[in-house]
Amino acid sequence: MATEVLLEPRISHFGALEGKVALITGSSRGIGRAIAHELAERGAAVAINFRVNADAAEDIRKEIRDSGGQCDMIQSDIADHLQARALVREVIDRYHHIDILVNNAGITRDKSIRNMADEDWTAVIDTNLNSAFYCTSAAVHCMMEQKFGRIVNIASFVGQAGNFGQANYAASKAGLIAFTKVLALELAKFNITANAICPGFTDTDMLARVPPEVLEQIKNRIPLHRFGTPADIARAAAFLICDGDYVTGQQINVNGGIYM
Repeated sequence: MATEVLLEPRISHFGALEGKVALITGSSRGIGRAIAHELAERGAAVAINFRVNADAAEDIRKEIRDSGGQCDMIQSDIADHLQARALVREVIDRYHHIDILVNNAGITRDKSIRNMADEDWTAVIDTNLNSAFYCTSAAVHCMMEQKFGRIVNIASFVGQAGNFGQANYAASKAGLIAFTKVLALELAKFNITANAICPGFTDTDMLARVPPEVLEQIKNRIPLHRFGTPADIARAAAFLICDGDYVTGQQINVNGGIYM
């Protein structure tokens, strides 16, 4: 006689973030855009942050609103501490609280260390690392008061393994990983989790600037033999936000196996 196997019903995430407010920095394109869509589909009110590309930000706002979601776009250069903190204040003023912060904004200025100018170093550190501090330090007070928060920092496997010609980028992402661990320690008692996602080579505008022959060499180094997609990263972020109540201070590697 066959034994009946009872399967648990598949969990539906629709509406899982209803009533929650999410700010995603650098979210007019690429990984940030995918995360904004993912969280909006799960019911969150999403604040799109952009620095220059208003048309792209307007496109995603329209897409989310047309699908029945809540979305606002806010222009801000979060490498500047005053603008970064004003951005968070504006989100809280509009929605009266903030529950989710995704520090996603990032740039590259790739050069070997002997050719790297001070401006190349500073621009990357300011945008990739300092901005996360500015936005997080502004958002945590609200999260602490409401005894809930989810912070997701988009780091990189380059911050774990290093990469030729990316001393500034690697340092910024390694710093973001260390920053995440301290946040997790300090904020756990307030029911706030902090985690880092470390993508591998992902199909975004950054990767599009790499010559085709170099792309093929990179792909051959990846055990899964493909580049990641923004949706791969967005699903990992959604897991940490929706289901990762007991996950904090971790590096979630979404990299196809290029770094283990």
